[in-house]
Amino acid sequence: MANAMEVRPELLPVKSFATRLGVSVWTARGWCYRGTVASVKIGSKLLVPVGEVERIIAENMRPRVAQN
Repeated sequence: MANAMEVRPELLPVKSFATRLGVSVWTARGWCYRGTVASVKIGSKLLVPVGEVERIIAENMRPRVAQN
């Protein structure tokens, strides 16, 4: 059985998602409602899959510039 410290939630509240990316909650909610990121609304909660954080970071990663 997995240790409780190793278990990661599969869905993040939109506030946590926004915090991890350094954007406002309203920006994150807008992305969800426009379909820029995958999300699910359960009751009054808007949740985002953890993988969306990693996807957005990977898609916006700039290449390292070699220094001479």
